[in-house]
Amino acid sequence: MINPEQSGAPPDASARARTTRRPVALILAIVLLATGGFAGAADALRVVVISDLNGSYGSTDYEASVGRAVARILELEPDLVISTGDMVAGQRRPHLTRAEVQRMWSAFHAEVSQPLDAAGIPLVVTPGNHDASAYPGFAQERDIFEQQWSKRPPSVSFLDKSGYPFQYAFATGEVLFVSLDVTRLGPLAADAMDWLRDLLAEHGARFKHRVVFSHLPLWPVAHGRETEHIGDPEMQATLEELGIDLYLSGHHHAFYPGAKGGVTFIAQACLGAGPRRLLGASSRAPRGFTVVQFTDDALRITALTGEDMATSLDWNTLPPRISSPVSDLVRADLAGTAIPGNPGWIDAPALRTDGDQ
Repeated sequence: MINPEQSGAPPDASARARTTRRPVALILAIVLLATGGFAGAADALRVVVISDLNGSYGSTDYEASVGRAVARILELEPDLVISTGDMVAGQRRPHLTRAEVQRMWSAFHAEVSQPLDAAGIPLVVTPGNHDASAYPGFAQERDIFEQQWSKRPPSVSFLDKSGYPFQYAFATGEVLFVSLDVTRLGPLAADAMDWLRDLLAEHGARFKHRVVFSHLPLWPVAHGRETEHIGDPEMQATLEELGIDLYLSGHHHAFYPGAKGGVTFIAQACLGAGPRRLLGASSRAPRGFTVVQFTDDALRITALTGEDMATSLDWNTLPPRISSPVSDLVRADLAGTAIPGNPGWIDAPALRTDGDQ
């Protein structure tokens, strides 16, 4: 549930500020790992993406899959972990007390934040609707979210920290990362889109890769969540114009690598309760997390799942296309941007899926 009160219509896209459009950046080649393990280039930036770890409202317990995922992430030794939201289980009516919300965050830190911190792995977050809903009535949960993460800033090079931990930007190596605060349905506010345009105008050209992440996706991919998205064609055009390579999102509880207009959209699997069916699929998606590796000229993407979180998901088991009344996403390996292999990966140490590295 995104909005317990079902209050208010999404902002009118026509009210958003418009900027002069720039040419679409060159589409990155994407090495897509559809069937097995993958090798990692020695100089690649390795990023793990986790999402939707929470359980029932107010719960301080996590599914065993969360602990297994953390253990596997520690084995992989990524340079960075991104959470695309729903780390705790707020947004309940009647409201959870401040003490209940704080206990949930203490449990999350014990389960996830502290093991990563002890290993020296930065964790960056963006709010989910169950963490810090922007709908009326959840100001306390947003306040607690800000307090929790202001005390735990990641060791990254911030380019704009003024809106941390909601809306902010940082750089790691040759990659620009941008967090958007998206816990409400519909187009982003005009000032948020203006901020994104200004940020990319100032910094975007300096980076080889540009990544945006938020909780809600731009376009839907899962059953039961068909209306729970941003759904803004103007934002799609802006992402293309700004040369965004990758958009990471949560909320739909199913992994899907979609492509539209030269942008690759990765919807994350959940690690907690409630895996969902992809649109066009007959069974629920498995729990898991995503690994993205960046090199000079390519992205390498896989989803790890299974009991030990060490099995690469076969992309051939995913729908070749996800169509909805508002969008049409083509599976990224079928979208014409993929290359079947890259010899540069072969000579590097392998990141295998058998639990060893």
